[in-house]
Amino acid sequence: MRNDLLTLLGVLMLNVGEASPGERQPAKLTLKATEHPAQMSPLVDAVYLRPTGFAMIRSGGGYSPDNGRTWATRPATPDFDRALPHGYRRDTFPLFVDPANGRIVQLVPSLDTPGLDPRIVEPPVALEAYYLRYRVSIDGGRTFLFDDPIVQKGKTPENPFDGVYRGKNGIFMGDVGSEILRTRAGQLIVPAQACKLGPDGKLWNPGGGWTYTDVIMILGSWRADNRIEWEVAPPIEGDPARSTRGMIEPTLAEMPDGRLLCVMRGSNGGSKDPDWRLPSYKWYAVSRDGGRHWSKPQPWTYDDGTPFFSPSSMSQLLTHSSGRCFWLGNVSPSNCRANDPRYPLVIGEVDRRTLKLIKNSVLPMDTKRPEEAGLNLSHWWGFEDRATHDIVVAGARYGLAYKTSAPVVYRVSVP
Repeated sequence: MRNDLLTLLGVLMLNVGEASPGERQPAKLTLKATEHPAQMSPLVDAVYLRPTGFAMIRSGGGYSPDNGRTWATRPATPDFDRALPHGYRRDTFPLFVDPANGRIVQLVPSLDTPGLDPRIVEPPVALEAYYLRYRVSIDGGRTFLFDDPIVQKGKTPENPFDGVYRGKNGIFMGDVGSEILRTRAGQLIVPAQACKLGPDGKLWNPGGGWTYTDVIMILGSWRADNRIEWEVAPPIEGDPARSTRGMIEPTLAEMPDGRLLCVMRGSNGGSKDPDWRLPSYKWYAVSRDGGRHWSKPQPWTYDDGTPFFSPSSMSQLLTHSSGRCFWLGNVSPSNCRANDPRYPLVIGEVDRRTLKLIKNSVLPMDTKRPEEAGLNLSHWWGFEDRATHDIVVAGARYGLAYKTSAPVVYRVSVP
């Protein structure tokens, strides 16, 4: 373990330097343990069942009474998906437990595409046909009250949001870092993303990348009947000359002063940047009014203003019970090529004043070994362990082109 840590620290030496005199010294994170279970950990996508206590649940019906040590199958009823026509899809997404009232919200990215081969991964038609549904449980996930499309107030399922039309441009969730946030004012925010339509009413790809999306913040307010009334904020739009795929996979955190931070995946490469000359950044935007309006996205930097490189990959903001805010993602010592390389995997603290990543707090958790042909450290799930207050990151070490996987669980100690 000690030699591994020394290797990992060396990888980031170009990005993580010594603190200057007078610079704030955050309490250091430490990699407490790296576990290699034989199978994918049930902690992937696990959430606590109630605002307090140690019971946990997972999408798909997993239940643990003891902080994830043991698990039992407890399928929710009714089974809304049992009688769907062949080719329809209902994707799983991590559950959200409202910390104020204990209600459970399940987001369901959906496709109503008769005859679509279920074996096709990311079918092209999804860019036109994806839409969002939601389900609510008030009894700890045993039963769900309904299965409804998410529709902005005053809109229709065919035109669920401003600028979004079923069958023309899809709206969908990013990776699991795009969790629902409940603000201290009680507003629910679903950080989603939507494809763009051009002047001809068809899918538009101004950046020349694999896809092109805007980030869409869907605002929700609880109603007395346990449904949610939905609104939508103006989209967070990227600059196609700086990110060839727009803004992707937003992740959210609320600061002590009420500001909301959104960190997003961008990309370089594609037909308009074939040599990957554009800098590979993460991007950020800020809201000062509870998510109703957002600043123009800018490259996210370290707290001293220096930029860092990050591939087109998911990330996650995580607010700890100590009040500190952490970011998990990939950081590279050199410019990336679109999605690659998705290593090292790091965690660092967000400066709650500047909303930037504190350079001297960045801790490498894992990276490619010399004997490995490739490595993808993405598609993991991070949460705070209520018993130890460690940050747990559960996922897998995926090999080149995701053709192999080795389950892994990291535990990071937070002073």
